[in-house]
Amino acid sequence: MTLGSDGRLLGQPQNIRELVAEGVLAEESGLDFFGLGEHHIEEIPLPAPDLVLAAVAARTSRIRLGSAVTVLSSDDPVRVFQRYATLDALSAGRAEVILGRGSSKESFPLFGFDLADYDRLFEEKLELFARLRAEEPVTWSGTTRAAVPGLQVYPRTAGGALPTWVGVGGNPASVVRAARYGFSLMLAIIGGNPARFARLSTLYRAATDQAGFAPLPIGVHSPGHVAATDEQAREEYWPTYETFMLEARWQRGFPEITREYFEHEVEYGSLYVGSPDTVARRIVRTVTTLDASRFDLKYGMGPMPHAVLMENIRLFGTEVAPRVREQLKEG
Repeated sequence: MTLGSDGRLLGQPQNIRELVAEGVLAEESGLDFFGLGEHHIEEIPLPAPDLVLAAVAARTSRIRLGSAVTVLSSDDPVRVFQRYATLDALSAGRAEVILGRGSSKESFPLFGFDLADYDRLFEEKLELFARLRAEEPVTWSGTTRAAVPGLQVYPRTAGGALPTWVGVGGNPASVVRAARYGFSLMLAIIGGNPARFARLSTLYRAATDQAGFAPLPIGVHSPGHVAATDEQAREEYWPTYETFMLEARWQRGFPEITREYFEHEVEYGSLYVGSPDTVARRIVRTVTTLDASRFDLKYGMGPMPHAVLMENIRLFGTEVAPRVREQLKEG
């Protein structure tokens, strides 16, 4: 069971420091992974999540640490690899990375990239990252950055290959591309019935087999919130969800979000909001349906108090995760 934050509204510097405490609590609560996403706006000022994860690494010993997600299209693959390989060294082999094209596009103009090159940037840079991950001298050329003429990139990782996932929001071509390079698949599902992604899991299994790889992990990344009761969880989460989705509506073209829509998503969609029993049952149903081996709860999607987020993490690790593991074992 894993935990990620790529939509939390931070706002103030102390909130970034609070993320370190949340990562430490994630390990203490028994979770397997703590991830932070990349953002470059005032509401979510987290442009260097690997630095925060390094601080978490210094205070933990077991939990895996990584991005959720890194916008590879507007970054340099060599530097991304070097940063997370460095995190791997600091954490004694606990680093991983989730690469994505970027649903939030504020980094493109910031770093001088044209959104008209959106697909080409990701395709070329993902190809380069795949070569870097082999940890052998790299020869590569393309149109989006300078060529790499047979150079070795350092540092090497403890395991010899940085665990790498590709975040996919529903594009079949992205699923096939992840399989072609031998990357694990992270299904980013933020709305609608998660069962509709089963076709992508099936496609990924077929594509990895065709590419000659042994079965690779599939993960699910979805928003949620855990509290003592279903009612408490909904009442705590609704205001922050409404705030976040209102901002996202203008940035990403989402439809108007009503309380009725929210309740429907909690009951039937991709919001894992409720008591430990409720959230565990819904997670088990999703990972079983999608043939997944990992579930990443996207927590804190909005301006929630630190104490509430800490209780959410504690319940997710100590109450939800054991239930999910036991139910999957029984099933």
